[in-house]
Amino acid sequence: MEGQANTSLGPRVKANLVLGAESFAISSESGVLSEQLAMMKEKSMVILKEYITKHNAPNDIPDESIEGESDDEGEAVVKNPPKKSKKQKRSS
Repeated sequence: MEGQANTSLGPRVKANLVLGAESFAISSESGVLSEQLAMMKEKSMVILKEYITKHNAPNDIPDESIEGESDDEGEAVVKNPPKKSKKQKRSS
């Protein structure tokens, strides 16, 4: 009987998830405490995934600093092949 009375008290698991300027209230409506915790975890993971997807920077737009570094690396790659080919000729 005590178990039934505890489940009828309502949600025992409540959480507020704050991500940046956004706040999300998470609560579980039914089940024993362990089920409510598991449901809260699932709901929070869905919210977190949506938040990351929404606020993630697109990968196809490089930063200026990264773009500058890639130009230097490209020049280094162009300079390296003749050196490598000379080394290969020496070892043959």
